[in-house]
Amino acid sequence: MFTSAPALCATSPVASLPSPHWPAHLSPHLSIPHTNLFYNAEVSAARYPDKPFIIFYDTPVTFAQFKDEAERVAGYLQEECGVKAGDRVLLYMQNSPQWIIAYYGILRANAVVVPVNPMNLTEELAHYVEDSGATTAFVAQDLYPRIAPLVREAGSEGLRHLLVATYSDYLEREPFSPPPEFVSAPRCVVGPGVAHWADVLEAHRVAGALSAGPDDLCVMPYTSGTTGKPKGCMHTHRSVMATAVGGCNWFASHQDAVQLSVLPLFHVTGMQGGMNSPLYNGSTVVLLPRWDRDAAARAIEHYRINGWQAISTMVVDFISNPRIREYDLSSLAWMRGGGATMPDAVVKKLKDLTGLDFVEGYGMSETMAATHINPPQRPKPQCLGIPVFDVDSRVVDPITLEEVAAGESGELIMHAPQVMQGYWNQPEATSEAFIERDGKRFLRTGDLVRRDEEGYYFMTDRLKRMINASGYKVWPAEVEALMYRHPAINEVCIIGARDPRRGETVKAVVVLDPKQAGSVSEDDIIAWAHENMAAYKAPRIVQFVDALPKSGSGKILWRKLQEEEAEARSSA
Repeated sequence: MFTSAPALCATSPVASLPSPHWPAHLSPHLSIPHTNLFYNAEVSAARYPDKPFIIFYDTPVTFAQFKDEAERVAGYLQEECGVKAGDRVLLYMQNSPQWIIAYYGILRANAVVVPVNPMNLTEELAHYVEDSGATTAFVAQDLYPRIAPLVREAGSEGLRHLLVATYSDYLEREPFSPPPEFVSAPRCVVGPGVAHWADVLEAHRVAGALSAGPDDLCVMPYTSGTTGKPKGCMHTHRSVMATAVGGCNWFASHQDAVQLSVLPLFHVTGMQGGMNSPLYNGSTVVLLPRWDRDAAARAIEHYRINGWQAISTMVVDFISNPRIREYDLSSLAWMRGGGATMPDAVVKKLKDLTGLDFVEGYGMSETMAATHINPPQRPKPQCLGIPVFDVDSRVVDPITLEEVAAGESGELIMHAPQVMQGYWNQPEATSEAFIERDGKRFLRTGDLVRRDEEGYYFMTDRLKRMINASGYKVWPAEVEALMYRHPAINEVCIIGARDPRRGETVKAVVVLDPKQAGSVSEDDIIAWAHENMAAYKAPRIVQFVDALPKSGSGKILWRKLQEEEAEARSSA
């Protein structure tokens, strides 16, 4: 375990210095509350009991109601599901009031949240269940068929309890904007191990003592990498609190703010900016279950929303809406986000439309969202930003690990209070992810960056294989492992291809089994992939080849294929 660092530069003369454009109203050091995350729910419920925390299609959930329902969920987890302190509980839903209430119910039970991308399918879910050791999962009824095959009989190891949420339970008022069909659908799920959300609340189980401390595990988002299997990033209440509180301070958020929460809550950016930070400062979130540009614009106009976090593909889609000038967007005071670089032309169009600069930032699942953010008063385009509170950020040669001069490209390494403890049950991967420097533990990001003379950081390349498709990280090794289950595939290499809408998209270079060549088409492989993995991971381009390039030791030369793809696209 390690705790938040003292003020920047207090321990080392080579630690990253604050940029000359550090916001004038902020100290470079952030005092992190020594409390568990659920305490924020207690404080806001005491301060603003009747104020809406969540608005879901015109149905409000007040801070007092939110706290009460989270406590009832916690009691049910403990008494009916046998969840104990430190147990992992899966959370597998679209954005909804139940997602947020379940998250805090798990924490109130002294357990650990395992957020799962709702796009994942059964084969992918099986890994999360097995690796985390979870016996209980929250699931929305639209996703129930995917997880139902994983339920085991009572007394056996594995998943035994499914707490099933119906989104329409929180449609208590006539909405100003029509919800999608999967949100308005009535309750319909029955099956082994199932308890319905309404029944969980109506049971009125009382939770035991809240014992989790700042250094106990809080949430475990999964990230993939070169090994192919997603790994759980172990975050404590302290590391989650660091970016939740830091975001409020950086952007001067306050209790009367109203913001749009449409980024997926399973991802650390949406989780922190769209849920944990607003709960901490007592502000209101208008929640949308998934991206819809007209629904977002209607919500901004109707609720007089002050700001929202977005990824570049959302902004591109938002401003390209031919009806966008029909909406009153004058209440917007800020827009921020990350995930992928925002093109210059889009930044200009957004400025022309709203008068706002898009404030970009940089973070990872391993750092529980942002470690670098642009100063709101002086953002730079296509820029990661500057290191935020107590982040010791350095640029090193990826081979020698020696620091490089300003302006030169190197690997970004970081020591910061929001850095994870390590990977769940992966001591070797954890060891590879960290290095010691000046008596401190630094995370190796695998991202190549350069730092300019004003202390701003810019991405230049990646050391790791990773595709950034519409802001979603796609790890080729994981996709390859799934692709090899197709009986006609002998060999496969996953690379990124440029895409005008997604930025990058997934391409599979495939060597077929000679016995099946001619009987399987590229479209067949694409269709199979969409049936067997999350849509954002599934290859949208398939190329058949006779052989893949390999090194003398037999390793597939993925970088050569990637370079050939880039050259072909440039020529085209």
